[in-house]
Amino acid sequence: MKSEVLRVHRTREQAKRFYDRISRFYDFFAFPEGKYRDRALKLLNIRTGETVLEIGFGTGRSLVEMAKMVGDEGKVYGIDISPGMLRVTKRRLQKAGLLSRVELYCGDAMSLPYENEKFDAVFMSFTLELFDTPEIPRVLAEVGRVLKPNGRLGVVSISKGEGLVVRIYERLHEKFPQCFDCRPICAAEILNDAGFKILHRERVSLFGLPSEIVIAMRYGNTDHCCASGF
Repeated sequence: MKSEVLRVHRTREQAKRFYDRISRFYDFFAFPEGKYRDRALKLLNIRTGETVLEIGFGTGRSLVEMAKMVGDEGKVYGIDISPGMLRVTKRRLQKAGLLSRVELYCGDAMSLPYENEKFDAVFMSFTLELFDTPEIPRVLAEVGRVLKPNGRLGVVSISKGEGLVVRIYERLHEKFPQCFDCRPICAAEILNDAGFKILHRERVSLFGLPSEIVIAMRYGNTDHCCASGF
């Protein structure tokens, strides 16, 4: 991992409690992320009949769109660490009439409860940067394991860069790790180092904070994809 990327200094249990507390109000904080999440889903090109997974589904907005994309012939899975987020998401899916197409699981992405080569696509929106530096290779190894050969991975993340906004945000992350628990990472480089083939990289800005959308593909041979480190 690049040395300039900051570490994450809150525990998994602290993260779970934090997201449980804000789950009912999370959409008010995260609404600016929506247009980049939707853009990434379009680029991921989820098709009718596919089996797809979202890691860190939050309040389930992406799951609703993914469930529409796969249709009755497909299936969507979602995993999130927060029981509170799961409850909010379940209500959202029920209201949309799409709960039958989605299977939700409360758990940790470092040990995905799915069999090898199950998914056509995996999606993470502002989630990968929540994992600590040594954890990211383990998450990506799990993603590589559950993706089918040539399966697609879509990642939206805060991106490491220069400028005052980045310095302020990183300072907040260091001072208040419970609230500002994610930090800028080098997503495209990380995925490339982990053995994924980069298909598309798009730089965007979230209130002046550099971010990026990356679409990648798992190589057909798993030996090229599940790297143990960077």
